[in-house]
Amino acid sequence: MTLNLYIARRFLWLFLRVFAGFFSIMLMIDVIDELRRFSDPGISLSEALVLAFVNVPTSVYHILPLIMVLSAIGLFLGLSRSSELVVVRAAGRSGLSFLLAPVGTAILIGFVGVAVMNPIVAATSKRYDALSSGHARGGSVLSISDAGLWLRQGNEDGQTVIQADRANLDGTELYGATFLTFSRDGTPAVRISAEKAKLDPGFWVLEGAKQWPLADDNPERAAVHLAIGTKLATDLTRDKIRDSFGTPSAISFWELSAYIHGLERAGFSARSYQVWFQMELALPLLLVAMVLIAAGFTMRHARMAHTGTLVLMALLCGFAVFFLRNFGQVLGENGQIPIDLAAWTPPVAAAMLALGLLLHLEDG
Repeated sequence: MTLNLYIARRFLWLFLRVFAGFFSIMLMIDVIDELRRFSDPGISLSEALVLAFVNVPTSVYHILPLIMVLSAIGLFLGLSRSSELVVVRAAGRSGLSFLLAPVGTAILIGFVGVAVMNPIVAATSKRYDALSSGHARGGSVLSISDAGLWLRQGNEDGQTVIQADRANLDGTELYGATFLTFSRDGTPAVRISAEKAKLDPGFWVLEGAKQWPLADDNPERAAVHLAIGTKLATDLTRDKIRDSFGTPSAISFWELSAYIHGLERAGFSARSYQVWFQMELALPLLLVAMVLIAAGFTMRHARMAHTGTLVLMALLCGFAVFFLRNFGQVLGENGQIPIDLAAWTPPVAAAMLALGLLLHLEDG
């Protein structure tokens, strides 16, 4: 038990140092990128630092498996150079039993990452979108709630808020839609209710629509039914609506299931969010696979030949698994393979192959 605690503490401390190193490097790079990105509106160094500080957690979280494999390689190389691996084996501990502490630490880090870091990343991602939208004078035009979906459009005459019960997959056809137009001073001006609204370039084409002038003393008395095909000007496009969905990582893991149900109720495809949800569930196993890959190549005595080559092979295998995971995510989001297969195959296959290598080298 004492040995396991020692190895786990050493591995955790090394992981935190590698994590902090990547965070610092990416923070400096992102500060420069933010200064260049918002060079036209102009932002100060402190504003760029704030933007980078809330943007970097998302990037670091995405490369968590790579940080894990680097930390594991550093752990096993350090133990080999200090001959601690030799002492442990001489004391009668097998290599596989020695891995219980690093594997347990990786599982713990995975659970903490999903349960704690994921919500932090989601919150900082939303904060970054809000801050960057303020500098760019833009913003998200779409949100999903229990009441359906909400869109926002505007021009020099005022803003229009759109609520719909449901929509097609890309948001260009709305059903049970309500358009609430506000004047420039922020007071409600016109309300339009339509059974269906279809987005054409520059216009919403309405069907089964009724219009109420809210400035009238009795809006219902002054209400009129609009002809089929009535056009309502808009600045929204298919691409702008699609881009407003954001990324699945911007939704907290604890809220992701409800968000998926909300998307499906609104008529949108939630496949990318379902893939991301399963990938988050598989994250602890992926981190374990990274530890096993590092152990398979670097859990050797430091005086053995080709140490550099083995380290390089461990890194290449770690990057290959990371690439396959992202490739599987793309295939899953596009519907070319099942969601569970896209999320779970890379970590399961990597863990089993690495474990097979360890069994061959340690006991074979």
